Parts: sequence; structure tokens; C-alpha cells
Amino acid sequence: MSHPRFGRNRTLKALVPLTLVVPLLLGSGPAGAADPPALIPATPPEIEVNTLSGRSDMVTGGDALVQVELPRQVPYQTVSITVDGRDITGAFDVDRAARTMTGLVTDLEDGENELLVQVKGRSRPSAALTLVNHPVEGPVFSGPHQQPFACETQAFTMPVLGGDLGEPLDEDCSIETRVDYFYRTASGGFSVWPDGASSYPENLATTTTRDGAEVPFIVRMETGTLNRAIYQTSILHDPLGEPEPDFTSRPAGWNGAAIFTLGGGCTNGWYRQGNRTGGVTNAFMLGEGYALMSSSLNVFGVNCSDLTAAESAMMVKERFVEAYGPIDHVIGFGASGGSYQGHQISDNYPGIFDGIVVGQSFPEVGFGTVNFITDAWLLDTYFTGAAVEWTEEQQRAVTGFVTYATAPNVANGARRISPTSFCSIVPAGLRYHPQNNPDGVRCGVHDHTVNVYGTDPETGFARRPLDNEGIQYGLAALNDGVISVEQFLDLNEHVGGFDNDANIRAERTVADLDAARAAYQTGRLTNGGGGLAETPIIDYRAYQDEIPTGDIHVRYHTFSMRERLEKANGTAVNHVSLLEDRRYGGFSTNSPLLRHGVTQMDTWLRNLAADHSDRDQIDKIADARPAELIEGCNTRDNDPMFIAQDLNRDPASECEQLYPSASFPREVAGESVAADIIKCQRKDPDPADYDVDFTDEQWDRLQAIFADGVCDYSKPGFEQQGLAGTWLRH
Repeated sequence: MSHPRFGRNRTLKALVPLTLVVPLLLGSGPAGAADPPALIPATPPEIEVNTLSGRSDMVTGGDALVQVELPRQVPYQTVSITVDGRDITGAFDVDRAARTMTGLVTDLEDGENELLVQVKGRSRPSAALTLVNHPVEGPVFSGPHQQPFACETQAFTMPVLGGDLGEPLDEDCSIETRVDYFYRTASGGFSVWPDGASSYPENLATTTTRDGAEVPFIVRMETGTLNRAIYQTSILHDPLGEPEPDFTSRPAGWNGAAIFTLGGGCTNGWYRQGNRTGGVTNAFMLGEGYALMSSSLNVFGVNCSDLTAAESAMMVKERFVEAYGPIDHVIGFGASGGSYQGHQISDNYPGIFDGIVVGQSFPEVGFGTVNFITDAWLLDTYFTGAAVEWTEEQQRAVTGFVTYATAPNVANGARRISPTSFCSIVPAGLRYHPQNNPDGVRCGVHDHTVNVYGTDPETGFARRPLDNEGIQYGLAALNDGVISVEQFLDLNEHVGGFDNDANIRAERTVADLDAARAAYQTGRLTNGGGGLAETPIIDYRAYQDEIPTGDIHVRYHTFSMRERLEKANGTAVNHVSLLEDRRYGGFSTNSPLLRHGVTQMDTWLRNLAADHSDRDQIDKIADARPAELIEGCNTRDNDPMFIAQDLNRDPASECEQLYPSASFPREVAGESVAADIIKCQRKDPDPADYDVDFTDEQWDRLQAIFADGVCDYSKPGFEQQGLAGTWLRH
């Protein structure tokens, strides 16, 4: 399976026209020296033009790093390059050995810009490339910006340096781009690089990078704005011993790879710029020689939209490549809300990340997470006021969790479907209120995705792909004899659903089928068969299912993503799980196991890049996986040992016994672990589906509760289908 990859966008391979066979000078050798003559072949040589910084149809900010690849029959001295008639040949750096000319094309107008490559003496252009430029403020493909939008430059605290970024320059929250330096001290901290320093500080540490370079541990950090986000990049660079970096000179301490850090969260994740990035000061990553990059809109706690996050990541990567040159590969790295981004950006906009390392993972925010937490909210509300008696163990069995405390714990987070619960960033006078301001700004995950879902013509609200019709909550607990028929019936009779304002009501929730169809087609429900089909994935989980107070980051989500990969591609060979306890926190490079995951992903991607065969990509991924990257778990003692074992929910396996994966409400109700049904198809209740006996009265009651049928999980959901494509615009 193949997909258009980010950064190799070849639009035309126009050929040098053949007039007659004459000798040409080759472009290798010292400047000005004549190369041995060669004849133009009967088939004219190809000239290729590529954008290295991103897709040619999604250029931003007025500049793009472009490379012209010349065949040996075309001397570079005979080549001229123009954009919209403006000669820009002088901006291109020549690599005679590689037969390339690479240059930063600047001052592009918004819209289409025509770049032409001309060979001297030829009447027609030899190659052309259309560069479609977009404003640095965006948008590019995410659809219209949502308003209002709160600037947070003054709330943003600069890492290491301290202080904020001052007042924004305009309504798009822009700031002047700035470059700062800091360094690692011998005692293990970071300090600000002395202003105007002409010698190294006495306490400066050195580091040996992953590719063996020993360099001063000095970090160059760039901060600016794009797509209305605050972005930051960092890289090892010695300002005293190296020239100012650009695309022609790679700093000695950079190992050529980059890690894009993705911040977590979701609540309050709308209508704001954000006051933090995913972090660009990780000492382990920088010390290994990785460049780091992130933006405030790649923190789901301030922007709970995978579309805007993907667009921002694309633009940050573009900016970095223009400043430092091509990247060997980019690893997406994030937990919780960062895992949403890792999965969805990779699947829907392939090539922004080449591989991902995710933790505390979920397949996505809108379904794998929202359905889980809203079901927990409904169930906990029901149990709190139930007319029949329930033990805590019976309640736990209905949820499927390791501990029932997870249900009330996640219920507050479920209010991210509410238009009012997490709306403090919006001025009070602009906020939605059902009576006082029915046309006001609504804050919630569905409203934040209105560019995809569209609006309901009756309400004017975003269409909502949320549904629980036909779900038999507690079905497995009933069949296992844990709960009684009376409890099962009362639960399903009274569990209820949500109205448009996320108020719990007696009726079940009904999905808008237009929104459901859009969710499947556009990847708002992560499919796994887009870019993820060819993306190496390491899923690291610090186990949290058994936390006594409950936690949202339960383990079954890892299996949901793996099952979707299996369904979409017939294999999940590109997905490796690592599991341990929480002694290092949820997702910290203090964990040797997570550090191992990062470096092994780097090796995996380098092995993959070295395979130039024409085999299927998934076979190449399987063969490129390092022998040292083994799935399994760490033991839970003081001196943990690694258990090499497939993590597959086998109750007899040692890792499953150490870290039970448990279940979730819809799996207890009969859905698969893929958790990819938005709205189920239904059937009449069938006595064969129950391992208990109903009285006639109870059976009549069951049929009345599910007058329109119960979920038939042997069939796809309503509107369930594959992706309409990748790199979609909204």
C-alpha cells in the first residue's frame, strides 16, 4: 500500500528537448573546469524538481526549500531557475557529487507561484513546479479558523530563560522570531548562555551523540509563531566553534533526526493559542543529538483538534527544514492527548511523522476516548441513584474496568462533550447559554470539529456523532452470572443518554449519520489503514488501570488501536508494545524502557531508509525492526527484569497477570476491542444471546426497552467505511 509522502512532491519531470546529438559539458569537477564530453542519449535526460520542506501545494509563510536534481548530461552552469519570472538561480547551492542544486525560495506570493528550470540554449523550460503558498497564520487544510481566539504570548513562560513573549503584534497573536541559547552544566541542569560570550563557561558539559560526535552541550532554541501557534525548535549548536546554521551546514551535534513532542490533555482545548509547547528541552533527547520541535497547538490541553494539530506540525517541520536542511526522519512523541495526535496525524497526513512513540495511548479523542468516558458518566450517574441494589463489584463488572473508581474519575472529563463546562477561555458575554445566549460560542469536542461535521440546520450546532442506542450495558456481566436479570433490565431502562447540551436525559443518544459518515471518511475515527499502515509504532504504557482513585489511561486502548490496524491492513507487524509500572511517572524519559523505545525507533527508521528494494512497505518495516526491539513488559519488583512476550490479553501470560488489561463498557455490551462502531446496526433480541432465563414478563420488558432492537455487532456500524483519502482539506 502506498501513500503520497510529505516532502517528496514531484510535480513534473520535464525533459531537455532533443534537437541533435551534440557533446555537452558535465557539471561535475571543479568550478569552471570542463568535464569530459558526453553525448545526449536518444532518450532525453530528466530534470526533477522537489520541495524538501513540505508539499508543493501546501507551502506556508512565503518560502520553500527546493531541490533540482540534474542528470549528468546537464551541466549546472547552464541551468537557470526562475519563479514567476524572477531569477533566483543565485539562491541555489550546488552539490556537484550529488548532481543537485538546492535553494531557499523566498518572497512567494499567496496562491500559485510558478518555478521554472531552464537549460541554456533550449527554447522550452526543462522542468516546472507550482508552489502554492498560504499565509503563515494559516489555515492550509484544517478549514476556517475558529473565533474568538485568545492570544497567550504573555502567559507563555520561556523554558530555561524565564520571562514571557510580550504582547502579540497582531490579532493573529504573532511575535517576532527569536533565537536563544542555553547550555547543560556539569552538575546536570540548564543555564542561560552568557550574553556576548567569547569563551566557554567553566561548568559547560559535553555530550556524545547517538552517532558518536562529542560536542559541547549547547542548545540553540528558536521561538516564533505560525498557524497562530507559538512554536519552538531546539538543536545542539556551538555558537563559538561553528558557523550560523542553515540548510547547507548541519551542526556537528545534530544526528540528523528530529523528535516532535506532542502535549496531552483535551479539556479547555479550544479558542486559544496556548501557553506551552510539548517541550523542547529534554536533556536525554538533546544529549543524543536529536533536534526537538513542537508548538502550542500541538498540546491537546489547549487545542483538542487533530486537524489543527496536524497543520501546525506540518508548518513547524517546514520551518525547521528551511532553517537547518532536510531531516533524516521525524519521530512523533507524546502521551495521552499526544497519542491522539500521533495516531491521527500519521494516519490522515502521512509523512509528517515517519514513526511514532506514544504512551498512555488512545486511538483518538472523539470516539475511543469519548465513548468510553461518556458511557462511564452515564453508568456512574445511574448507579448513584439506582432503585435496585448493586454491589461495587457488580458495578465494576458492568464497566469492565479493573477498579470501579475509574468510572467516577473519568466522568468529569466526559464533560468535554458539553458546550459550557470547559469554556472559561471565552469571554463570558460570548459564551453559549441555552436561554440567555443561544447563539453564543459552544465549547466542546464536537463543536471544535465543526469544519468536518458541519452544522445541524435545525439547531445551528455542530453535528454530533455520538450514539448509544441499542447498547445492552452489562450484557457479559449478566451472562457470567455476576448481575441479575432484574439489575440488567433496570440498568438499560434507566441509563439514558445526552441531549445537545450534554445534559443526561431518559432517552438514549442518537448520532447524526452525516457526522458519523464524515468521521469514518476523514479519519476523525482513526482507521489505521491510511498512513499508519506504513508507520512504525511503539506503544509504551506505564500501567494505570489499578490506581485506587481511578484513571482515564486504561490499557485496553492499546489493543483497540492494534485491532484497528489488523482490521485495516491484515497485520499489526508495525506495532510494538512496551509495558511497565508507574515508577517513572506516566511518560518520562527517566524510564530506561521508554529511552530504549526512542533509540530503537531511530534505528528502526534508519534500517527502513536503507532498504531500497521494491518490496511492499509493510514487509520492509517488518524486516527493518531492530532485533533489540522486543515486545514485552518489565516485572514489578525493585530490580525489574524484562519479560519478552507478546502482549495479547492472554490471561495465562505472565505480563497479563502482572498488568490486567480488563475491559470497557461497550466491550462488556458485546462490541469488539476495536471500539470503532459509532452507531450500531440492530436486531430483535434473541434468546440464544443470553445464558440466563427470562420470565415472560422480563422478556416483554426487554423488548419494550429495546423496541428498535439491540446492537448487532456482527455487522458494521451505520455508515462505517474506509478513509476517503489522506491529506484531505476541510
